[in-house]
Amino acid sequence: MDIKSHWEKVYKTKLPREVSWYRPHLEISLNLIEEAALTHDAQVIDIGGGESTLVDDPLAVGYRNVTVLDISMTALEVAKERLGEGASKVAWLSGDVTECQLAARHYDVWHDRAVFHFLTNSTDRAAYVRQVAHAVKPGGHVIVATFGPEGPVKCSGLDVVRYDPDSLHDQFGTGFKLLKHLTELHQTPAGSIQQFTYCYCNISTSTAL
Repeated sequence: MDIKSHWEKVYKTKLPREVSWYRPHLEISLNLIEEAALTHDAQVIDIGGGESTLVDDPLAVGYRNVTVLDISMTALEVAKERLGEGASKVAWLSGDVTECQLAARHYDVWHDRAVFHFLTNSTDRAAYVRQVAHAVKPGGHVIVATFGPEGPVKCSGLDVVRYDPDSLHDQFGTGFKLLKHLTELHQTPAGSIQQFTYCYCNISTSTAL
């Protein structure tokens, strides 16, 4: 399966408010970003941000260096249109997070809500973790949210891997110090409840590549 084509089809056939992960505001994510980013000059990257409304809120509270990465150009264009003139304040990147080239030791905060759980292949998960270690500054912070143990087993027609806090943190290893974990019960636009697991970590200076 061509994963890029899959996601382009999803975003071309569903409105932003129709995808299961939609929320008007990602309060938990924003709170963790504000906890991790000590100044509004911090470099923040949102992985799989696409159409997500997350980018709106950091801009609204004054963050000046926000990057959004998504595999779907269609999703990025939707977000740009929603933001209007504000889109010029964001760095937009299109690519597969496991393969694309990211600047080394550039980001203070790495945020991902609902990308990592789509990586069902251990090789892809290892590539993802290497990207984090490469792109995040020593001492930087990593926020990753996936479906929890009671979450769905599939999403948008794709299999997912569900995690509790320990199993999610184990994917990243001891170089990522777990500072906090949270559980979210997310209500989808269709009214069902999805369990999410959040892990908030600090990356050690020896882990960064």
